[in-house]
Amino acid sequence: MRDIYAIGDLQGCQTSFEQLLEHLPQDSDLWLAGDLINRGPRSLDTLRHVIALGDRVTAVLGNHDLHLLAVAAGVRQAHGSDTLDDILNAPDRDALIDWVRRQPLAHYAHGHLMVHAGVLPQWDAEQVVSLARDVQTQLRGPDWKTFLSRMFGNQPDQWHEGLGDEDRRRLTINALTRMRFCTADGRIDFKIKEGADAATEALKPWFDAPGRRTANVTMVFGHWSALGLVMRDNVLGLDTGCVWGGELTAVKLADSPAGRELIQIDCPQIRDPLGSADSKKRSKMKTADKAEDALKAAKAEKLDKFGKAARKLEKLEKVAKAERADKSEKGTKRKGE
Repeated sequence: MRDIYAIGDLQGCQTSFEQLLEHLPQDSDLWLAGDLINRGPRSLDTLRHVIALGDRVTAVLGNHDLHLLAVAAGVRQAHGSDTLDDILNAPDRDALIDWVRRQPLAHYAHGHLMVHAGVLPQWDAEQVVSLARDVQTQLRGPDWKTFLSRMFGNQPDQWHEGLGDEDRRRLTINALTRMRFCTADGRIDFKIKEGADAATEALKPWFDAPGRRTANVTMVFGHWSALGLVMRDNVLGLDTGCVWGGELTAVKLADSPAGRELIQIDCPQIRDPLGSADSKKRSKMKTADKAEDALKAAKAEKLDKFGKAARKLEKLEKVAKAERADKSEKGTKRKGE
C-alpha cells in the first residue's frame, strides 16, 4: 500500500500547498480534509491543481466548498471575504463546479474516518458514511441546486432517528462541515469558535463527547484553526491556520501513532482574523474603545471641575480665615488700649 498523507485546510493557499508537496513522496496518496478553497489568494489555482493530481487525491467537502457550490448555483450570496471570483469567472467554471459537487463528505478506509469538521457522538463510522452518502447522492443529482437552496440553517441542531429527509440531510451537513462543540446527547453549538479552552461543563469538543461511537476508529478532520494541531491515538486535527499565518500540516497515516510522520511548513499571513471578514466585530470594538475614551474624558472633566471648585473653596476659606484672624487681632489691640 502506498503511503497516505492527510492534509489540513488549504483554503486557496496554493503556494503553501506546492511547498508542502515538495516534502512528500511523489507517489503518496493525499487525503485532503476539506475547505480546499476560499479566503486564500489562489483558489482557482488550488482547485485546478487538486483536480490535476487525479487518483492521488481523496478530498472531502468542507463548509467553504459547499458555499462555493451554493454561490455558483445562485442560491446564496457571496461574502465580502470570499476569494471565489476567479473560479466563478473561469472558462472551465462548469467543469470545476461539477468536480466539487461530486466529492464525498466522508471517507473511511484503513481504520481512519475523514470528515471536514466532526461527527455526532451517536453515530458510528458506518452510519457516518451512510448519512454522508445520502447527501452526496443529492449533490450529484440533477436537482442539486434546489437541494442546496434548502440546506443552509441551524435547525435541527440535534440528532434523533425520526428526522425527516430534509432535516436529516441538513443536520448531516452541519455536523460534518461546521461542528466544533456539542453536548453529550448530540446537540450542536454554532456560536463558540474559540479553541478547546472554551469548553463548558455541558459543551465539549465533539471528539471529547462521552460515549462517542467513533472512538474505535481514528478521526481525521480540519475546520478548527483555533484548535490547532491535535495528535492523539484516535484523533488527528489538522487545521493549523495556514491562511491566518500558521502552518500547513500533513500527517502520514499509520496503523499505530508511533508510525506517523508530521510535516509542517510555515505560511505567510494571508488573512487577518480581525480583518474584513470580521469588520462588524472590529467596528464594535472600535466603537467600544471610543465610548470608553469618552467616558474617561468625561470623568477627567468632572474631576477637573471638581478640583477647580475645591481649589476655589479652599481659597475662599483661606481669605475668610485671614479676615477672622485680622478681626481677632484688632479686637485684642482694642482691649489692650
